[in-house]
Amino acid sequence: MNPVIGLDVSKGESEVQAFLDKRKPYKKSFSVLHFNKGLEMLLDFLIEVEDETGVKPTVIFESTGHYHTSIVQFLEENDYLYIMVNPLLSYQAKKSSLRKVKTDAIDAYNLCELYYKEELEPYKQRGIQLLNLRNLSRQHETVTGIYVQTKLQFHAILDQVFPEYRGVFGDLYSKVSLNTLLEFSTSEAVLEAGENRLTDEIASECVTRSERWAKDRANKLIEAAHRNPFKNTLYQSHLVSLHMYIQMLLQYQEHLSKLDEQIDALAEEIEEYKIIQSIPGIGGKIAATIISEIGEIERFNHPKKLVAFSGIDPSVHSSGKFTATINRISKRGSSRLRHALYMSALCGIRSSRNKKLREFYDRKREEGKPFKVAMIACTNKLVHWIFILLKRKETFLDLA
Repeated sequence: MNPVIGLDVSKGESEVQAFLDKRKPYKKSFSVLHFNKGLEMLLDFLIEVEDETGVKPTVIFESTGHYHTSIVQFLEENDYLYIMVNPLLSYQAKKSSLRKVKTDAIDAYNLCELYYKEELEPYKQRGIQLLNLRNLSRQHETVTGIYVQTKLQFHAILDQVFPEYRGVFGDLYSKVSLNTLLEFSTSEAVLEAGENRLTDEIASECVTRSERWAKDRANKLIEAAHRNPFKNTLYQSHLVSLHMYIQMLLQYQEHLSKLDEQIDALAEEIEEYKIIQSIPGIGGKIAATIISEIGEIERFNHPKKLVAFSGIDPSVHSSGKFTATINRISKRGSSRLRHALYMSALCGIRSSRNKKLREFYDRKREEGKPFKVAMIACTNKLVHWIFILLKRKETFLDLA
């Protein structure tokens, strides 16, 4: 017999359906909650199916973001083989049915049937180190996105309170700039403080600079206050918002700095990180994203599979005598990996940092390929190089 347990995983609970063998469903489906008592009930059922068949059942479920993490940990702790299915694959299998019915019980049933129809490979467990790096890289990307949005909102408020403040400091978002603006948010506050107090405050915020530099910034701030069209702030709510956004920007900078430290420290311990960084045009952050999203290279036995995982493989459309001449990339893989690879190829081509890639790009352009088509071809070439380097454990200079 070849038993399988299908789990339709959702937030906080899963629907369970068992098959003893092909076309042999076992009992009715039931739901289990994702806490200790519910998982114990699932374990009892797994043991029951094993006693019934004499074979340890395989568990199959869809990848569901983070909802399945407790199930995965439970199965690994109890030494059960499991298969994590791409939702695209299970969705296509559901479409083959003539009946348009969607319930958790039917989804769990369909997963069991999919197990017998397809040659599915067991999930290859990822290393904790690379998973930690992936989590940190993704968190860095999320916080960066929020930080950028906060900058835009900060700009909108600054335009209504003190637009001339821009240019006082070289970097508007430096700690000394934001803290100075937090203390002296209006023209009135700046002019009332005077040159000496402004110089002392700026000098205390940036001890690495000279007093002359602080005095120069204080004079620039006074000049900006005189030019500012808003001599008096009409809306107190704008000042409240401005102070709130400044504090948020400072907090996000601190969070990003801590994440940078954690990512750098963790990445330095990984051999593959240094291999990826040896390719011209790939910096530290992008290298960390690439290696953490790819994971163990042993998961891929051919570079084309890594290309497909990146989502940069062409989507081919052909029917009868018709063959599409414009084929876009599939974009079905990891969007984070795809973006990091594209930026790596772009950085390598600019200023000819990566001479081999630049030569390949120029050749494609001479063939009449548009810019985007040539860039995707370069990205594809880059993925093949990464695959070879990681497999051989060599740096880019050793690549023949």
